[in-house]
Amino acid sequence: MPEYTFALQRRLAVSTPRAVLTFTGGLLVGIVLGLLLLMAVGVPAQALFDDLVVQVFLRQQGLAQTLTLSVPLVLAGLASAVAMRLKFWNIGIEGQLWLGAIGATAVALHGFGPPVLRLPLMLLAAALCGAAWIALPLLLRLRLQVSELVVTLLMSNIAYLLLQHLLFGAWRDPANSFPVSPRIGPEGRLALLGMGNLHSGIVVALLAALLVAALLERSRAGFHANAIGANAQVARAAGIPVTATLAGMVLLSGALAGLAGGIIVSGTEYRLTQNIGWNMTFSGIVVAFIARLKPLWVVPVAFVLGGLYNAGGTLKVFYGLSEAVVLLLQGVILMSLLVCLFFAHFRIDARKEPA
Repeated sequence: MPEYTFALQRRLAVSTPRAVLTFTGGLLVGIVLGLLLLMAVGVPAQALFDDLVVQVFLRQQGLAQTLTLSVPLVLAGLASAVAMRLKFWNIGIEGQLWLGAIGATAVALHGFGPPVLRLPLMLLAAALCGAAWIALPLLLRLRLQVSELVVTLLMSNIAYLLLQHLLFGAWRDPANSFPVSPRIGPEGRLALLGMGNLHSGIVVALLAALLVAALLERSRAGFHANAIGANAQVARAAGIPVTATLAGMVLLSGALAGLAGGIIVSGTEYRLTQNIGWNMTFSGIVVAFIARLKPLWVVPVAFVLGGLYNAGGTLKVFYGLSEAVVLLLQGVILMSLLVCLFFAHFRIDARKEPA
């Protein structure tokens, strides 16, 4: 029998129809596998449409909850997309989010500024604290070529320990048996929009998406970021300010993650807790990847993922599913997309060996 050798060959170009078909196909395959997973763990097939679509997207209360959950996901997705454009692997979004939440809470608890400026100061402090927390990994990457994968991840552990130190210590609410801070006053809360718990943080998230899209897609800095992400050495040889562009974009990534923490504190929790922002790093990476690092695509992807989280809460209550199943569902969808997108850019070349 003839013998064959197989090799992967990268396609010189990926046509738009091929890219759309593979992306759509990967998403559909992931959704189908996710539905099979849910049925395998005990969710009735006849209840899937109602629990995954009707309850979370078509009813007012469920839609409001989905939109509320999607607000920090938009900012986390933007934070991940900005950093990944430059091949800076920000695996510390949760840590930057926690520092942002701490900064916003500090402004609220200590009463910085006049009441009319309390909320803007809280959000500004959140963004600045998030940017400050990513500054050390950035500095180590630029000066010593230390992998940001390790440093950002370790910085998240430090941020969580700092969060617990405050909640079990100086900021613990004496009137509450749980480790939480005192509640923030009305002057530090985002306005409700009259639709469940949906607050004006959604406006902040949409504005952030528009501004980041303008920066990355329509500005010279965005062109520089794309060139650095493609090949930093070639970009430097072409005269592009690699260090300044990398520093600015990475600090922006940290600021967006920190802003997400400030919005959770001022729009949802109204206090600092140790449970905010869990799994936000993984979720931000999933949103950014599915959105193909496009800032405007982040918004609908975050909305769908917010619906998945909303439905996951319902499934956990009524069918006893664990948090791991919801995360596994995300992972299945992401891996399906990865496989299909891989074969959009590569093809298998089979060659018959000469006798």
